[in-house]
Amino acid sequence: MKKKYFINANIIDPKNSINENGGLIINEEGKIEAIGKKVNTNNLPSREKPIDLKGKYILPGLVDMRVFVGEPGYEYKENFRTLSEAALAGGVTSVVTMPNTNPVIDDVSIVDFLKRRGRDKSKINIYPCASLTENLEGKNMTEFGLLQSKGIIAFTDGLKTIQNTRLMTRIMNSAFDLDSLIMQHAEDYELSKNGMMNSGIIATKLGLSGIPAVAEKIIIERDLTLLETIKCRYHISQLSSSRSVQTIREKKDKIKFTSGVSINNLSLNENDIGDFRTFLKLSPPLRTEEDRLSLVQAIKDEIIDVIVSDHKPEDEESKRLTFSQAATGASGIETLLSLCLELYHNGSVKLETIVKTLTLNPAKILKINKGNLSIGNDADFCIVDIDKPWIVKKENLISKSKNTAIEGKKLQGKVTNTFVNGIELFKL
Repeated sequence: MKKKYFINANIIDPKNSINENGGLIINEEGKIEAIGKKVNTNNLPSREKPIDLKGKYILPGLVDMRVFVGEPGYEYKENFRTLSEAALAGGVTSVVTMPNTNPVIDDVSIVDFLKRRGRDKSKINIYPCASLTENLEGKNMTEFGLLQSKGIIAFTDGLKTIQNTRLMTRIMNSAFDLDSLIMQHAEDYELSKNGMMNSGIIATKLGLSGIPAVAEKIIIERDLTLLETIKCRYHISQLSSSRSVQTIREKKDKIKFTSGVSINNLSLNENDIGDFRTFLKLSPPLRTEEDRLSLVQAIKDEIIDVIVSDHKPEDEESKRLTFSQAATGASGIETLLSLCLELYHNGSVKLETIVKTLTLNPAKILKINKGNLSIGNDADFCIVDIDKPWIVKKENLISKSKNTAIEGKKLQGKVTNTFVNGIELFKL
């Protein structure tokens, strides 16, 4: 590999406190050799022709902590190859994959298969999760120690929640002993039973049963109460309501834990569902505008640590059903950064804070050396034209499933190039 030289870029790297105009040098091994304002035409070998980025932004490769992939079992929705290509188009170079596959990722032999497939077919860094309980049934714990020794990065039941408090206590104790990361989807089943969307006036108008915000809050409060005694690594996968935000604001200084939010809940609200738009049937559901603004404020105040795409590809047949029968979830890994940039362009959140939630923070939670531009590290990064206007059209999406929640939306800011290990794998 030839050395690569980039100059005249706006570089943001929260880990190394870089927010300046400068350049980047990638060495022959695909590692970062130099970065920042000291990299300019005056300091480069005269025989080299640097790439002038003309003020575009260089950001660390994004780390998406919540991605569903179809392998094994649902390859017709998404596979490692199509996922990695879609991720690269969105500047994402590392993903945490959920265990909700067929078979479920709850056994060492399946992990071996998964890692082989990921290595052979994916162009990005894949970090697989295993399930908290066998077959996602919420009854018996999986073998945390064995699975972790095989490279499992975290444990979650994906879209399911541990309802049994005694079992959750055992899980947390094991996580503490083994230094495992637990990621909880917070939802009380009794309160959310048969729910389709946020509980409120719009659900009543549409004749749909609702999922109250308190269903999320109750599980969060229970788990954080347990966490006061059992100090394990604990992450709330996605917050969706102002009530939940209030709870974590009160607990943040007293207990060590982290939390995330889906870009869908930061960008949309229940009004967007309109007349039964099933592509906006999500879990957790879209809530009120007041809830959305509360989540945005929590990102601004750095109360919520991570923004995720919650990329959940579904084939059209699963979505073009009645609202009650339609599958939950939306494809979103390609539009994650552009939607986040909406918060910057409208003045809601600083750009550096947004980048931090997509790079440094998830990497710290996962304890991986990604999401930064440190010298000597793999050159995983993306180049972004922060003002480029574009329109989301499902036919242009790379993901195998086209179930985007924002079809036709006008966005500002687009990834133009993505590099992994110094190799350009996506170019607009």
